[in-house]
Amino acid sequence: MRILWVKAGGLVPPDTGGKIRSYSILRELARSHSVTFFSFYAEHSGDVHLELARVFDRVECMPLKLPARKSLAEIRNWAWHSLSSDPYAIRKYCRPEVAARLRRLLQEESFDIILCDFLVAAGVIPWDQPGSKVLFAHNVEALLAKRQYQTATNTLWRALCWREWRTTAAAERHYLALADHVLAVSETDRDFFLQYLDPDKVSVVPTGVDIEYFQPTAGPEQPNSLIFTGSMDWMPNEDGIIHFREQILPLIRRRLPDVSLWIVGRDPPARLQALAAEEKNVRLTGRVEDIRPYLARGAVCIVPLRVGSGTRLKIFEAMAMGKAVVSTTLGAEGLPVRHGMNILLADEPRDFAAAVVTLLSDPAGRAALGAAARTLVERNYSWARVAADFSAILARVISRENGTAVQRVPRVGQNCPRVL
Repeated sequence: MRILWVKAGGLVPPDTGGKIRSYSILRELARSHSVTFFSFYAEHSGDVHLELARVFDRVECMPLKLPARKSLAEIRNWAWHSLSSDPYAIRKYCRPEVAARLRRLLQEESFDIILCDFLVAAGVIPWDQPGSKVLFAHNVEALLAKRQYQTATNTLWRALCWREWRTTAAAERHYLALADHVLAVSETDRDFFLQYLDPDKVSVVPTGVDIEYFQPTAGPEQPNSLIFTGSMDWMPNEDGIIHFREQILPLIRRRLPDVSLWIVGRDPPARLQALAAEEKNVRLTGRVEDIRPYLARGAVCIVPLRVGSGTRLKIFEAMAMGKAVVSTTLGAEGLPVRHGMNILLADEPRDFAAAVVTLLSDPAGRAALGAAARTLVERNYSWARVAADFSAILARVISRENGTAVQRVPRVGQNCPRVL
């Protein structure tokens, strides 16, 4: 296959769930198919996107001058674009010059399929041109935008979030309808899309994990230590960990007063920084180059999420390292896990706290739970297996749209090394 992959927001470093999923699948696809990667993102120092030329046949990148996230300049920019019918997340990236450059690329080369990675990139996809087009929906974006509106407290910000929610919901429905096929990452997300799409138009792509990179280690765990990993500038992560700190951690400390909590992830907001400064047993790392040492040291991994969509790669990463995980039902939504067999699930604060205390107090029990978790992902959810399913779906879409069989187009002499 000749694949054109279009992504807003960049791909490397793969430091968020969406980037990790996209990068891992792309890397595997490039072993057997010809991949052109087209991306547009906020310009930044240390940009390494051009190194992706070692992985893909062609890389086209457009760094853009964008205001800093949540800055006064961004709020002004948001207000400036308020007359548009598109959400700000799309208008921010999908500029006329980006669309023009993408169309020039399509004039220079032909592709079997165009993949729109996340809804945000949909604003530059030439939906009017012939050819197969697939939208890869990592989340139900309308639900995330709605939750951001519901939790906003500042009056101006709440008004902007309300508009973003309404325009995102309309845009999501519009662009998913334009796509020839839609890829969701969980059955829950697929069910949401089936409210307005035919069942044969939506497929589910399972979540994967790099089982070679994430492996169990022989090092000792820190007693009574909990770890949470994730981008802390993502609202569901911030909401989940603050809820845990306020409603669940005090219950755990009644039984285990010395319990510690490590929060590992980039860009923690001021509220979390203040929380960590107040408590010596709550540690906030910010961005780290490698989360594996933190996962290895933690006794139990927690995923106390209350809102969100898609699937959480953090759970599979912890499971691949043989760690015991306690999650809410929503936190583990869309993952093929089973309570009591390879994970513990609890939604009420008292139940979540009890599950954590049980595992911290039973080293043999949490080791057994972690071993079962490793077995699950090792056997069924490597990125190679996920990418094979992904490739088969793309091939079926092309065949259905063109009425022809699709041939593999391997890259000659390309081993696709890990870039980052």
